[in-house]
Amino acid sequence: MEFIKTLIKNRKLVLQLGKNDFKNKFASTSLGAVWGFIQPFVFMFTYVIVFQFILKTESSGDYPFIVWYLPGLAMWQIINDSVINGSNSIRNYSYLVKKVVFPVDIIPIISLTSSFIVGIFLLVIATSVSVIFGYLPNVLLLVYMIFAALCFIISLVRFTSAVTTLVPDFSNLVSVVMQLMFWFTPIMWNVSQLAEYDILAKIVKSMPFSYLVTGFRQVFIAEDIITKDNYIYTIIFWLVTVLIYIWGNSVFKRNKKDFADVL
Repeated sequence: MEFIKTLIKNRKLVLQLGKNDFKNKFASTSLGAVWGFIQPFVFMFTYVIVFQFILKTESSGDYPFIVWYLPGLAMWQIINDSVINGSNSIRNYSYLVKKVVFPVDIIPIISLTSSFIVGIFLLVIATSVSVIFGYLPNVLLLVYMIFAALCFIISLVRFTSAVTTLVPDFSNLVSVVMQLMFWFTPIMWNVSQLAEYDILAKIVKSMPFSYLVTGFRQVFIAEDIITKDNYIYTIIFWLVTVLIYIWGNSVFKRNKKDFADVL
């Protein structure tokens, strides 16, 4: 609860520093922050062209591939950028850590705020494309999935940022794991392809990354991994998220007094 109180107390500072962080990444370029939106936009639609028109990948149902694919990819990019940037945040903001009065707990959230600026843009693109094809979002499910993503990312980054600060090599491990998760998460492929491997399919569905990607995809299509017969995956997701938060919070609190010494 101490972390949550600190975050609420410093919410304005987090938003301001988050916006500054996003602008500073592209401060030396002519187009400035515009590059922050161009790069992920080109990345998303390059994958659409490759997988739909070249590799002939199909959606999991009677939906246009782009409606099935874009929301899942948008959610993944948010998770990936947030985790990688958040994990390195304390080292990137080492000058703030050494200020005695600065609340170190909010530093990873500053990076998450910066990542979510682009993330919101990607969600708007995915939503707009889906609406153009006639698939309107379930607003309540949309709000829920964004909330779930925030909770999971904050919980995970609470742990990874603390460990990366103490052990710099850990950031490389995080990058490798996220690359692996990109392919093990059903973003480019369908879970239905694992129909012959029931246990493996259940393991994949139980992964938090799969839950968020599939859940946001289902904001626009008539499938349901959240409730009904699949409610068990919602229970697993929140159980894992809570356990990661408790673990990460413990690691962060126990070691934050040493951050200034190792930076």
